[in-house]
Amino acid sequence: MNEIQLIREQLVTERQHASAVANACATAFGRPSAVASSSGSSRAEFRQACVDYLVCVLAWFEDRDQRLTDLWHARLTEADEVRRTLEDVLASRGRSREALEKLEAALACPASASDTRAQESWRGFAQFFNSGWSARRDAIDAWLAANHRTTDWRVIAGIDADSILEERRRYARVARTLPAGASLAFPRPRGS
Repeated sequence: MNEIQLIREQLVTERQHASAVANACATAFGRPSAVASSSGSSRAEFRQACVDYLVCVLAWFEDRDQRLTDLWHARLTEADEVRRTLEDVLASRGRSREALEKLEAALACPASASDTRAQESWRGFAQFFNSGWSARRDAIDAWLAANHRTTDWRVIAGIDADSILEERRRYARVARTLPAGASLAFPRPRGS
């Protein structure tokens, strides 16, 4: 396996894990029975592990988008069709920042079994993550797939041994705190 394949594999893993964590949050906090069935401290620990994971990994994806923008802006002119195509993809709905805003809104809703706003907010977060965020990531990944420069992949991804270990550590913490009834299954990729 070459270096680009290793980088791409880690990016896929991060996307799958982020989706799994987002969906586990929505399942654990977006249903009325979750409020009654989870103890306060374990629920709070799981919630914090999820937030810590998602904030970190989504910030990494946001930073990658910025590095991609910076790299291609330095390389291509405004009139270049490749640059315009990339700008369209990067301007599309589904930014990591938007996902974090939806997460924040869901977290701000009161966790009451009778309050449907919290349930709707968590469903909206998961739906956005699985549609808008994921579709945008798919488009960026497809655009990047044509790039065969290892140095570009290194710069854009910003992945190193420390970041891989950090991602695994954070994901393991989510898995350790997972409440009963929630799972870290992630949606199958489109076209699988």
